[in-house]
Amino acid sequence: MRQIPDSINSKLKNSLIKNEIPQKNQGFYLKWLRYYLDFCHKYGLKEYDRQSLPDFINKLNEKKQTAAQQQQAARAINIYYGLIHSQAGYPQREPAQQPTKNMVVQEPQVSFREPLQAKLQPDYSKPDSALKEAVQKDTRENWNTAFTDLSNEIKVRHYSPKTLKSYSTWVRKLHGHCKAKDPELLTTGDVKEFLTHLAVKQKVSASSQNQAFNALLFFFRHVLKREFGEIDGVVRAKRKPYIPVVLSREEIDSIIANLKYPYDLLVKLLYGCGLRLFECLNLRINSFNFDFGILTVHDGKGKKDRTVPLPQIIILELKAHLEEVKALHDRDLDEGYAGAFMFDLIEKKYKNCAKELIWQWFFPGKTLTFVPGPNEYRRYHLHERHVQKAIKRAVNKAKICKRATAHTFRHSFASHLLQANYDIRTIQELLGHSDVRTTMIYTHTIKSQTNKEAKSPLDF
Repeated sequence: MRQIPDSINSKLKNSLIKNEIPQKNQGFYLKWLRYYLDFCHKYGLKEYDRQSLPDFINKLNEKKQTAAQQQQAARAINIYYGLIHSQAGYPQREPAQQPTKNMVVQEPQVSFREPLQAKLQPDYSKPDSALKEAVQKDTRENWNTAFTDLSNEIKVRHYSPKTLKSYSTWVRKLHGHCKAKDPELLTTGDVKEFLTHLAVKQKVSASSQNQAFNALLFFFRHVLKREFGEIDGVVRAKRKPYIPVVLSREEIDSIIANLKYPYDLLVKLLYGCGLRLFECLNLRINSFNFDFGILTVHDGKGKKDRTVPLPQIIILELKAHLEEVKALHDRDLDEGYAGAFMFDLIEKKYKNCAKELIWQWFFPGKTLTFVPGPNEYRRYHLHERHVQKAIKRAVNKAKICKRATAHTFRHSFASHLLQANYDIRTIQELLGHSDVRTTMIYTHTIKSQTNKEAKSPLDF
């Protein structure tokens, strides 16, 4: 794709401003001009000659560009004509007529197609293949830039890697649904059609539809730098009330009995402290304060820290496990490993922290991981899939007739505390919920212990 000469690029942008072209549309005008320059170069036309414009508009018409797009392209090229003619002293002519909605641009008396056949590259089987290839290449580059910008916008906000993965997935699905349409040409109509397709054709769940909506809203606002606008006709799906699965204490004990070390200890922490799975796997040795019986959860959901009491019944097991971790750490140091994987840029602040004992994972991975760049070995924590598979096997062996996962132990933690008449605000803080309404869902998991008959307090 030919680029606009540097000598007139800045002046062209000023001309767009003088012609009152909105800021959000200036990119479209520059893109049409690049297509026009490439078209003239491929077909041997003079880019400063106004007679080349009808040929270019005819080509856009053949490519099934809309009347509005053809008018926008014609206006962009006429602005370009005015700029170069005033600079180079070319004779001024009447502007080429811009296409209207029902107008078909007439072919010039001498067709450009026959004399241009010899000038085309031999690899092209059709006269318009050069323009088509240039447009496709430019579109691919724009999409690659858009995906890079999306990744940067998410990382600069310190969103989780799972958010980056899910948002990128939905944007790629929109990219495929729109048949690789240039991102600058995407409209809310495309989004409406895509969301309708998800709900009607693919029959996705309400949570998936809302996640797709949020991902595309983020993409429009922070990557394309324009407002999403109103999307009429697409209703935001409402999630139906969800009642979490809760295990009894006997069922939990049965599952733990069918787990091997260290998965049994990990599940005891999930249930005993109400942890999410990723919070438990991200625990490091410095998270435990055995003197005060406190566990500190760093960088939980929403990058929030909180403290929870350690179950006293497993303190001895935790300390025994800590000795195993210390022994493994010593063996790793003897073998010359580079330490544990660290977060952000903490290693620049504390250069040897990766090898220090307090920064080691409390549930270290089974094997070392080779890092190709610096050619070193590091250790990560247990993989979440290994934990999930171990829990699933234990649930099947215990013959539990409930759909139990790693998160079920967190639900059970909250429900059992509520059943023991703990204050809902206390449970909210232990779970790390921002809103008490999220915690209130657990009131539906236990039997009501209140008196239904209305009485005056004087009669109590």
